[in-house]
Amino acid sequence: MKKLDYIDGLKGIGALMVYLCHFVFAFYYAAYTLLPEHVNTKSGAEIFIGKTPLNFFYNGNGAVCLFLVFSGFVLCLTYFRTRDRGRLKSGAFKRYFRLMPVILAVNVLIFILMYLGFYQNAETAVLTKSVPWFQGFNQFEPGILSMLYESLLGCFVRGSNDYNGVLWTIPYLFWGALVVYLVAFLVGENPLRYIAYGVMILVALKTDIYFAGIFLGFVLCDFFSTQERLVRLYRRFRLIPLLVFLLGFYLTSYPSIGTELPGTIYGVLPAAYTVIYHIAGAFLLTAGVLGSEDLQRLFSCRPLLYLGRISYSLYLLHFPVTAVFSCWFFLKFQGSIGYGLTVGADFVLTTALVLTLSSLSSRYLEPLGARLWKRGGKA
Repeated sequence: MKKLDYIDGLKGIGALMVYLCHFVFAFYYAAYTLLPEHVNTKSGAEIFIGKTPLNFFYNGNGAVCLFLVFSGFVLCLTYFRTRDRGRLKSGAFKRYFRLMPVILAVNVLIFILMYLGFYQNAETAVLTKSVPWFQGFNQFEPGILSMLYESLLGCFVRGSNDYNGVLWTIPYLFWGALVVYLVAFLVGENPLRYIAYGVMILVALKTDIYFAGIFLGFVLCDFFSTQERLVRLYRRFRLIPLLVFLLGFYLTSYPSIGTELPGTIYGVLPAAYTVIYHIAGAFLLTAGVLGSEDLQRLFSCRPLLYLGRISYSLYLLHFPVTAVFSCWFFLKFQGSIGYGLTVGADFVLTTALVLTLSSLSSRYLEPLGARLWKRGGKA
């Protein structure tokens, strides 16, 4: 069965965006708020960048929406190719074991770092002018029971994220996946299934809009796997997928702060619908790639495939590294070599450390889920 490498490349872009988002928010907060009081450059370049499509590359909310769409797409890809409903049941039962081991391992690491007093984001935030966002993370007395609850149950049921802030997305990746598996199992071969899909998406828009991301990815998977004639027609006009991709890029890059932006490329859009823009953008961006061989080659390049392979571990590990190592380096050197040079060197070293840890995690920790599932099945 042909592997869609470019989907892994897109996942790599999404993981990189989340990492860049948190690093930028920590050290150049004005790139998010667009406020002069948070500027750390003489020229105020952060604000200029934040009002352009360049902010796509550190748009954390847009990245989350991309992750959800990608996840929804790959969940039932094998099912739509084989029509093996057993794959759906197996995927549903394995989902918890797929996600949990790395969450637990990273939270144990965070607990140890907090217990030893290594988190220095509160002190760093004062100097980087990121107090409203960066200062409050992990500023409490860690407890083993609370850490285990968050890792094993809380993040799945309630999105608990006291120890690792990125865990707020886990309910969407967990419950959203289970809903997708169930819907595919019940109506995946029904010719009227797109009506059910529409109802599912409308309910998500009314209740919790982020679920719509994973459901839209699922719809893309069904369409591109089963509607061969329409897909061929869509791909025949090469300009259309490219335009769809560019529109998706534009919407996904809408600044997450969600303020009015007159005089910018976003000035024509009402500010009140930021999440809708990001979810629609993620959907269109993915649809554009699915329809364009040129884009597929671009997102199948080796660096992006590597990032895609380690994307889950990168997503879970980057923030504690930023709050501990990046802050230590900044506090140690910013007084002697200046703000910009310190942050630049800090970014290079932090990136190397994050990639190294994520590679080790993807190689040794992520496979634990499959082993746990196999042992549980045998028992």
